[in-house]
Amino acid sequence: MEKRRCAGCRKLFHPRPQSPGQRFCSAAECQRERKRRWQQARRAADPDYRDNDVQASRQWRCRHPGYWRAYRHKHPHSVIRNRAKQRERDRARRLKAPPPPPGPDLANEDASSLQLPFDTGLMVKKLIRIEISTVYQLLTVSQCLCILPQMRLRIG
Repeated sequence: MEKRRCAGCRKLFHPRPQSPGQRFCSAAECQRERKRRWQQARRAADPDYRDNDVQASRQWRCRHPGYWRAYRHKHPHSVIRNRAKQRERDRARRLKAPPPPPGPDLANEDASSLQLPFDTGLMVKKLIRIEISTVYQLLTVSQCLCILPQMRLRIG
């Protein structure tokens, strides 16, 4: 019987005869990695799957509003690690060269090279609060998205 190298842990394993294309061993950690890779590929390829996944995550966050705050409180090492990773991402983003301004032959009449002196994401958040405050008390953006799932906003 042939042995293969697991795509997760890189150890040799005997594939099951029923699964000729098996690439991962049966270890729990490798199976989690297999599932993670499959879901990542599926989200990239299937917009319906991605939308359902986003909606399910949003509903879970609505049902468990204090989960992440409690998690961060119980796991301060995770907070420190996440802050360090975010600093790395911010630094990498700052080092990237800005895109060149559009040329005079640009076909899109809405395109502009104007650099805004303020954060447009904050402006969108304020508009959401103003619009929703007439119906609800002032809420955070994530709470608004839980209450009004038909609002599909991408705040950068």
